[in-house]
Amino acid sequence: MSAATHSMDQPLIIWCNVPFGPAASSRRQLLVDAVAGHTLHLVDGATSSELSRSWLDQASIVFGQPPVDALLASHRIRWVEIASAGYEAYDRADLRAALTSRAVPMTNVGGVYADACAQHTLAMMLAANRALPAAMDAQRDRRWTFAELRPRMRQLSQQRVLILGWGHIARRLAELLAPFDLHLTAVRRRVVGDEPVRIITVDALDAELARTDHLVNLLPGGADTARFVNAPRLAQLPSGARFYNVGRGSTVDQDALIAALDSGHLDAAWLDVTDPEPLPPDHPLWRTAGCYITPHLAGGQADERGHQVRHFLGNLERFTSGRTLIDRIW
Repeated sequence: MSAATHSMDQPLIIWCNVPFGPAASSRRQLLVDAVAGHTLHLVDGATSSELSRSWLDQASIVFGQPPVDALLASHRIRWVEIASAGYEAYDRADLRAALTSRAVPMTNVGGVYADACAQHTLAMMLAANRALPAAMDAQRDRRWTFAELRPRMRQLSQQRVLILGWGHIARRLAELLAPFDLHLTAVRRRVVGDEPVRIITVDALDAELARTDHLVNLLPGGADTARFVNAPRLAQLPSGARFYNVGRGSTVDQDALIAALDSGHLDAAWLDVTDPEPLPPDHPLWRTAGCYITPHLAGGQADERGHQVRHFLGNLERFTSGRTLIDRIW
């Protein structure tokens, strides 16, 4: 049965393995109370794998990070919501074919993270323009670096920003950047025409890179975007450009990025994501001059689990009333 034909008076079996933990116990209870008319199977560390799989085989709704093999095997699931913005593990041709053939939609909670990730990216851009890392280093050494750092101060006004991707985060970042009177362009697969910023497609990317001050990568992971930011594209950037990655580490050729930093071609790289994660202590990115790393913090926010639960509950209401689901992947 598809979402469009499901009736609210039919109880559902919901499988959830979101890791609430003690700090988010109230959000666990929020979920329990909100779906009281349905059967909820909550999987945690105390649940055996056999019991978890048995519950999943019975489920009509899945919320969390389910094993792919179970999704492929089940013919009872009617809708899957991945409790994260990234869905690389599920971006598989066999899974997409299996679920779409059964009219099973898959959603994620990407909208939950748009504002936090956009703010994190903006913070990186401002820190880069105001030389904050160098100022903090000088403070640790108790050095007054007025003469050294003052000439390096820059404003975002009139600078050129190129965003790779046009999803939730990119749209929110565009809103946050609007007051800065800069030149903003975004890259997406095709131009729709209703975008509030200048949009180009990949075939125009090289020409745009050549005049970009800030390259912001917000691309999702997957086979289509693997090493999208590579040596030839980094070479197209003007000397002194800055690179930011709040998308996925797999979308960047990190060896090429290190080379661009070591040569001085790039002024700096600000990374919230790397490949792999966690980044090993001996990885060269840690010791590359001009590389600043935050350990996948961009999506962090107060009440993160609560936002995820409310997103799911909103989509559950849409599902049971036959309306369009939010953040649909397919």
